[in-house]
Amino acid sequence: MQASVHFSIMGRKPHVIVVPCPAQGHVAPLMKLAYNLANHGVKVTFVNTESTHVKLMSAMSEKLKEKIPIRLVSVPEGLDGEDMKVFTERAPSTMPPLLQNLIENINELNIDEQVTHVIADVSAGWALQAAEKMGIERVAFVPCGVATLALALHTRRLTEAGMIDVDGTPMKDELISLSNRIPAWKKNELSWSFHGNPEWEKFVFQHFIRTTIEIVKISNWLLANSFYELEPSACDLIPNISPIGPLCASDHLGTFAGNFWPEDSTCLNWLDQQPPRSVIYAAFGSTRVCNQQQFNELALGLEMVGRPFLWVIRSDFTNGKVEFPDDFIKRVEKNGKIVKWAPQEKALTHPSTACFFSHCGWNSTMEGISNGVPFLCWPYFTDQFHNRNYICETWKVGLELIPDKNGIVTRHEIKTKLEKLLSDKDIEANSLKLKEMARKSISEGGSSFNNFISFVKQIKQ
Repeated sequence: MQASVHFSIMGRKPHVIVVPCPAQGHVAPLMKLAYNLANHGVKVTFVNTESTHVKLMSAMSEKLKEKIPIRLVSVPEGLDGEDMKVFTERAPSTMPPLLQNLIENINELNIDEQVTHVIADVSAGWALQAAEKMGIERVAFVPCGVATLALALHTRRLTEAGMIDVDGTPMKDELISLSNRIPAWKKNELSWSFHGNPEWEKFVFQHFIRTTIEIVKISNWLLANSFYELEPSACDLIPNISPIGPLCASDHLGTFAGNFWPEDSTCLNWLDQQPPRSVIYAAFGSTRVCNQQQFNELALGLEMVGRPFLWVIRSDFTNGKVEFPDDFIKRVEKNGKIVKWAPQEKALTHPSTACFFSHCGWNSTMEGISNGVPFLCWPYFTDQFHNRNYICETWKVGLELIPDKNGIVTRHEIKTKLEKLLSDKDIEANSLKLKEMARKSISEGGSSFNNFISFVKQIKQ
């Protein structure tokens, strides 16, 4: 929220516990929400699993640790490793007692600031179930698009209609449509789709999609990182939803506290030296992994365009050690900048950035839209396919990459689409319109601003 509104508080101020699912794309938007709540006079304790907490603290500078406006604490995972699958299976039984203990300890130490609300990611529904048991008010947070949530809430009907089975496996080769104003889903592009991994599809469907219905039911509020004007039809399907996005990182802190990797700010100085709207910003999220062949095509495609590019390559971005094509680094040293992790919102806001070559995760989608940046779309799992369809078909602010018959996106495809994207005036105009719409929604009097202020008022009562 851009404006800061302070209310006179009768008695004690609310104390909110925030619990994300332990993954980068889930921690980041909830951290932004936590900052915004703190800016509005709400006491916030942010609860991560131990391994996530360690990552966040390691990625933060000492200066940032001193300035952060919320309290960061952790609970043990109850696991030796960081196996997400095992954690997800066990969390509903192992995590609630740990969270309850934490809340009881906090309440003992803070007589005047007892925990009043638990805000949890819909993917960490166990936290809301624990809050319900303790009689604490519950806020479900949706880190994906509202249409993705609407699909999850309609899965029982889809099963009854014979469209999918009880494991979420499509039974018919038909498009699934919730409204003629929301892109339809192909059977291999559902929000629980993992190409070539049916076991993971079943797992995600059972542990995340099916449980969403129950979590929404037990929540007193339902907040989403979206804005009404972006997804009106999807919002209309869920009457009790409050879109409060796009959630933005607080500028005044300089660096954002929701990263698993340290941000490399040298790329901002590099961007300062590039011509306006010239740079291709390429970043593919926190989990995508490339094989060597695809990695080479990606590198050579970026090089062939002949424009400046900023490319984010995590240390675990490839199957093994990151190996560039022969002499690639030498050839691109003048116009290429490679970093392990970037301050993404600042990179997208920068006047030198021309487009966003993206995996279409929802956070990246919202950040690109908020900054009026056209997209080159390369989704790989879950809701990213639908986000791409929104970007290319509904909002018309991007182009999609088409893999070849072997599933590889070639250097020629990358070059052709980037050149087309960067010369498309309609896409540029649509991107700037969406940026204006996003800014309006979080400015005073805007739809998301009003929803957020209304929420803050209610939790302060």
